[in-house]
Amino acid sequence: MLLFTIIGVAVDSSEHTDDFVKSKLSTSEIIKQYYVGFVPWIWGLLYPLFVFIAVIFFTSKMALRSEVISIIASGATYNRWLRPYFLAGLIFAVGLWFANRYGIPKATAIRNAFMAKYIDSPTGGNDIGRCSNCFYKRIDSVTYVGIKYFDTSSKSASVFSLEKVRKGEVFYSLRAQKMEWDTAKRNWKLINVTERRIDSTRETLREIPLMNIDLKLKPVDLTNDEYLKDKLTTPELNKFIQTEKLRGREGLEAFEVEAYRRSATPFTVLLLTMIGAIIAGRKTRGGSGLHLALGIIIAAFFILSDRFSTVFSVQGDLPPILAAWLPNILFSLVALYLYMRAPK
Repeated sequence: MLLFTIIGVAVDSSEHTDDFVKSKLSTSEIIKQYYVGFVPWIWGLLYPLFVFIAVIFFTSKMALRSEVISIIASGATYNRWLRPYFLAGLIFAVGLWFANRYGIPKATAIRNAFMAKYIDSPTGGNDIGRCSNCFYKRIDSVTYVGIKYFDTSSKSASVFSLEKVRKGEVFYSLRAQKMEWDTAKRNWKLINVTERRIDSTRETLREIPLMNIDLKLKPVDLTNDEYLKDKLTTPELNKFIQTEKLRGREGLEAFEVEAYRRSATPFTVLLLTMIGAIIAGRKTRGGSGLHLALGIIIAAFFILSDRFSTVFSVQGDLPPILAAWLPNILFSLVALYLYMRAPK
């Protein structure tokens, strides 16, 4: 982990040197505001690979010295020899499970805050076909709100609209020239409001200079944060997904895949531990080099399958839970095959 951390920090710092210079921060500030979050993030990303390589490295040394053969020849069964690997892998998996749920998201929030402030180029509402501070949300089963040009600092928007729709027909509409967050009443204040009520026989129009309205939205909900799924703890992420589903929001596949992956990745640690032990426990002429080569090839296929499944879920129709667990399912079959073929 220390070796990969040094390599990762060296590569990342060379890539972001210009951004660090433009930020005008000192080295200690960059470490506190960026690398304190970067290191746990890279650990969480590569942790299964760390365990996998470690298992292959020292097990191949045992196999090269015929220690595995001696253990089996002494009367211990193959399963008994694998038991310490299973228990150690389980301990590492549980540790990563807790880190994925609570620790790593907190660290990632530090890194992402730096990325958003100093590295990512801001996109405003003048981009063609895109408004980064515009929102259209479903509040309940019949209510939809539209908000344009929301300013997070003043907690206000220049355009607000609300429609209530039943059976495909609008029966209530509201427009306001300005919308502000009322800190005293903890709701939204609308200025220059036009209210329209529609029924089957007539339409009623009313002009209101000032009114307050309770929405199931707070200023914190009106932010477009591309890093949101990474920096929420798992309970917060699950609550966010449930809330947005009630609002009728679409495109939550990336959030759901992230939530499921936080449980799938710890299982990956246990799975790769067993695969590494089975591969490296067999004495070969290639020694540790051959074992490490096989391990790297397997890890590369695993990462590739993980990326493909995520893309198919976010861009296609693959269920998020299947996208998160599909690599584990496939490589569980690989582990079973290797176990059945292993000399016992």
